[in-house]
Amino acid sequence: MNVRHAIITTSLGELTVVAQGDAIAGVYFPHHWHPPVAGSIGELVDEADDPVIADVHRQLDEFLTGERAAFDLETVTHGNVFEERVWALLNEIPYGETTTYGELAAQLGDPSLARKVGQAVGHNPISVIVPCHRVLGKDGKLTGYAGGLARKQALLDLEEPADVSAGKLF
Repeated sequence: MNVRHAIITTSLGELTVVAQGDAIAGVYFPHHWHPPVAGSIGELVDEADDPVIADVHRQLDEFLTGERAAFDLETVTHGNVFEERVWALLNEIPYGETTTYGELAAQLGDPSLARKVGQAVGHNPISVIVPCHRVLGKDGKLTGYAGGLARKQALLDLEEPADVSAGKLF
């Protein structure tokens, strides 16, 4: 298991990208709410020498400039059974759409699990790629995001359909 990481610069700021073999295991913002455990991200490598990390950077840049709506990357996560179920649901949220913690809980069969769903979403280790930014609070309110609410809003604005954004008054 070849675990390593690199720091990449994006329009969202510097991100720590963690790779495990040929898969992405983490994308972390500075001051991430739930950073990886010390020593778990392997050695620091140069992105130019790591094709997996270079590909993540390329795809993230394409996504952040509106050239890409979906990622074509192998990912690996190491959550508990509940977290893995929630993260799988995150991957099903279409580009440009949002859901709520309560709606995800209902999909899991128990609407009372909304708070637990929120905790799992907050522990998503692969930010942006596993689109936890598409989850809103009750009544569509913008709520917590490991990268900060400004980044969450920027990602939602990026994905907003053109016909919706054209109708907004600034």
